[in-house]
Amino acid sequence: MTRLPGAIRRAILLAVALAVMSCTPPASVGATPSTRVTTIPIPTSASPATSGAPNPSPRIGPAVVQNVQLVASGLVAPWAMDLAPDGRLFVTERVGRVRIVQLGAGGGLRADPWATLGVSQRPGSEKGLLGIALDPEFARTGFVYLYYSYAVASGIRNKIVRMRDESGKGVEETTLVDGIPGSEAHDGGRLKFGPDGKLYATTGDAENGANAQDSRSLGGKILRINRDGSIPTDNPLAGSPVWSLGHRNVQGLAWQPDTGALFATEHGPSNLFPDCCHDEVNLIVPGGNYGWPAVHGISRDARYRDPVLESGNVETWAPTGEAFGTRPGPLRGSLFFAALRGQHLHRVVLGAEGQVLFQEKLLGNEYGRLRDVFELASGEFLILTSNRDGRGQPRPDDDRVLLVTLG
Repeated sequence: MTRLPGAIRRAILLAVALAVMSCTPPASVGATPSTRVTTIPIPTSASPATSGAPNPSPRIGPAVVQNVQLVASGLVAPWAMDLAPDGRLFVTERVGRVRIVQLGAGGGLRADPWATLGVSQRPGSEKGLLGIALDPEFARTGFVYLYYSYAVASGIRNKIVRMRDESGKGVEETTLVDGIPGSEAHDGGRLKFGPDGKLYATTGDAENGANAQDSRSLGGKILRINRDGSIPTDNPLAGSPVWSLGHRNVQGLAWQPDTGALFATEHGPSNLFPDCCHDEVNLIVPGGNYGWPAVHGISRDARYRDPVLESGNVETWAPTGEAFGTRPGPLRGSLFFAALRGQHLHRVVLGAEGQVLFQEKLLGNEYGRLRDVFELASGEFLILTSNRDGRGQPRPDDDRVLLVTLG
């Protein structure tokens, strides 16, 4: 792991303090944002120029931000996205809407939602409509998987549901996993299909650290299920969807190309210094225990698995959606994750043993809070901003989908 020298840490603290003092109060999240759409011809398949043998390893050195374009604006706290083969980008908004952004000529943000769900949501909290994943055979099944928060008499719960695309609308909501602990914060929410065809879901500890170490609880875990909600027979705990435990609030999942290794981003504690920060990037193994709430960050406690990278006790990234670069070129194999509090796109180069060889921050403080990153077949990346979530300072055209070209 790469640690920041003391002088740099002090400089970061000073910069954060100055930024906080200079901030103006955020605009009302309840206000209706202006809506603009663009008709940028966005490639959804790789061009012949990008074909060829992949690089053996990503560049150990800075990437270049070659271009940033607006794809769509006027979203309200978007959380996750996935792309259909027909060029429809499915985007969740925490208020309970699934929106469609059509990529390509004549595209843009469609006015009518694909679906509207009865979620429990409040600006400034972390609950609501969160993750989305399209079935690997979406063109045949039309299945869309969603993760959202809802209210019960005793508080908040989260669940994973499946809907079907019919005539451009979501129909037939079917519950696959229910009873996931929920709260105003620490709700997890990421959904991703792995290379094995299984659906992975991240959950938070729901502000109760004991959930993370309780194998009977679905809170503070990474879950793995079949597409129909049943439990795979090769999960580490027989009859349980739990894939790993000891997590505080996992919000990103991505599989390394070539090795197929799973990496996850996780939020560390929000306490005062020195018990602060320690955001993590973890290499996930079946049945692994990542130590929360007993430990956080790199603890070197043999009972738990240490992260491959953490932010230390000074800096907070609030890492969320992530993606590996998988297309041929100098950045293939780089891990990219979006940062909310850090307001940047973080790039990490990992070695064969999972060690950090290089890291850098891209798009720093240019577009506000970043929530998710998605790699297109062209090798470019789509980025979601999250400035209307009650914790940002939205501009008139927030929130946005951005197309980022790196080299």
